[in-house]
Amino acid sequence: MRLSRRQFLAAGTVTGASLVLPWQLAVQRALAQVAGGTLPPGSIPKYVTPLVIPPAMPRTAKLKVRGGNKQIDYYEIAVRQFRQQILPPGLPSTTVWSYGSVTSPGSLNYPAFTIEAKWTAPVRVKWINQLIDANGHYLRHLLPIDQTLHWANPPGGPGGTDQEAFDPTPYQGPVPIVTHLHGGHSTQESDGYPEAWFLPAANNLPAGYATVGSFYAQFKAEAEALYGQPWTPGSAVFQYDNDQAAATMWYHDHTLGMTRANVYAGPAGFYLLRGGPGDEVTGVLPGPAPALGDPAGMKYYEIPIAIQDRSFNADGSLFYPDNRAFFEGLNQPPTQPYLDIPFIPDQACDGLPSDISPIFNPEFFGNTIVVNGNTWPFLEVEQRRYRFRFLNGCNSRFLLLELSNGLPFWQLGAEGGFLPAPVQLKRLLLGPAERADVIVDFTNAPVGTKIVLQNLGPDEPFGGGEPPGDFDAADPNTTGQVMQFRVVPRTSRDTSTPPDRLVLPAPPPLPQATRTRQVSLNEEDSRTVRIRTDANGNVVLDCEDGEPFGPRFALLGTVAGDAGVSLRWDDEITEHPAVGATEVWELYNFTEDAHPIHIHEITFQVLERQPLDGAARGPESWETGRKDTVIAYPGETTRVKATYDRAGLFVWHCHIVEHEDHEMMRPYRIG
Repeated sequence: MRLSRRQFLAAGTVTGASLVLPWQLAVQRALAQVAGGTLPPGSIPKYVTPLVIPPAMPRTAKLKVRGGNKQIDYYEIAVRQFRQQILPPGLPSTTVWSYGSVTSPGSLNYPAFTIEAKWTAPVRVKWINQLIDANGHYLRHLLPIDQTLHWANPPGGPGGTDQEAFDPTPYQGPVPIVTHLHGGHSTQESDGYPEAWFLPAANNLPAGYATVGSFYAQFKAEAEALYGQPWTPGSAVFQYDNDQAAATMWYHDHTLGMTRANVYAGPAGFYLLRGGPGDEVTGVLPGPAPALGDPAGMKYYEIPIAIQDRSFNADGSLFYPDNRAFFEGLNQPPTQPYLDIPFIPDQACDGLPSDISPIFNPEFFGNTIVVNGNTWPFLEVEQRRYRFRFLNGCNSRFLLLELSNGLPFWQLGAEGGFLPAPVQLKRLLLGPAERADVIVDFTNAPVGTKIVLQNLGPDEPFGGGEPPGDFDAADPNTTGQVMQFRVVPRTSRDTSTPPDRLVLPAPPPLPQATRTRQVSLNEEDSRTVRIRTDANGNVVLDCEDGEPFGPRFALLGTVAGDAGVSLRWDDEITEHPAVGATEVWELYNFTEDAHPIHIHEITFQVLERQPLDGAARGPESWETGRKDTVIAYPGETTRVKATYDRAGLFVWHCHIVEHEDHEMMRPYRIG
């Protein structure tokens, strides 16, 4: 019988030499395959392309704030399609999407240029959907879009958006987008709500299509009343107050049911907030970082590093699977071994329609590593200290980073700002969307040394632990390598402070919690498709004696007794903190995988984790500052505490974006 990924078996606590992590399954899983694409990853040369350091995004203007003399930074930023050399020279270029300033054509880049912001200085962005060609006609998606999910659904027309369709073919229409500032503290109309998407202002939009999502009109009216700037067709105007602690944030698409594909196509960039009490470090941090007006050839010692996994075809195009069989490690009929089951909307067992989507893959793992828009780049580093702001921008992959020569990382901060004190680590664990603000000291590395940033995380869903005892590390020839550092002589005096001597601004204590909520992470198999594996390894329908096919999807929900109550995106809101309330949320993970849980609008304190049948333990040393994304391990309750200080409609979700896109996201309302 085929081993279902739904089989949830307990295992013991795992202790590593430098990393203490919980749970790991004691059985081999049916894995999401590290395959795909017609370009073999082993054929791609490594360390021939210099690392691209994203410049600062050019401003469009300075605007006066209504009712005062204060000015704000104003940007007009569009998503466009273009070709970029992601693979090394000599291999084909790749068609991608990304953000760029409409007034500075040279700013179009994947990943996008960095928005530099200052504490309490608002930033306003007009986000524009320019996924159109030279004739003004809309562009189709680069990747296969499953219309049977709960998704934006422009073909549904006004009143029929943001719901499931039952068309099993890939979507071929204009692409909806809406941008979310991940880590931002914003009013609801500027958060990038998944149902506030908008199509490009193309001149050939299909008749009957909805051009905006369900919440676009409401948020448009609210924003125009607040800021006095109209939202024109194909755009939205968001304003960010920047009133939280200095932090490493990032912006990316957040369209309902399409985030996995839209972000995989390219649109994402760093947003760095500086200044204020949360940035008052005693000592000198490595720098400078890229800034507006920098001369050509400027040397940088603070560098943002976005790590993503991708797969490619031989023509340079991005590969992303277009059928469920890929996830199962199977083929489509008639090539054996194959997956041969009914998909939505075909009939399955018991006279009922299938509930399995035909294109959607529950997770995806690329077979190459892309850093700042290039496969396996290198960076020349001087014999001095560097500040790196790492982002795990992968769809599903957890990263476990280690330097090949044993140099330590000194972690200074996480998503919500600085830690109380620097933490020395041999390895950095980053779930999807997590960030780590670190210093690496190359001072004593001999000139000519080549140091590989390695990834020891798995090429499969992560459940905790360390390799090799708890899981196999990533392929050491491909996804086990990230980038290379090449040590060169120092060209100037290093005036930065050794990391162990830095005094960091501790985050202010949160008030006592007034409420504890229990929420759950759940997974469901099909209710109408039952399968068996035949003698040839084919997975086929067996309504009489088969086992449920799965997973169908992962979901969030509430808790009743000792079980999770699964809720879908459009079920009634169950989390509604009062304005100003401080709450503890207990995240009960009833699945077999770890999930990076992101709560919009707030940053939180990680209090503790507790096995469902064991004793609690405190947060990891690198989790002692504020965070906006936390790893919730299987079979455990993860407790986080936050103050909900601004009324509005927001969301919380798993940041494995395949999970987020297929029901593992829920709205919540403050106030």
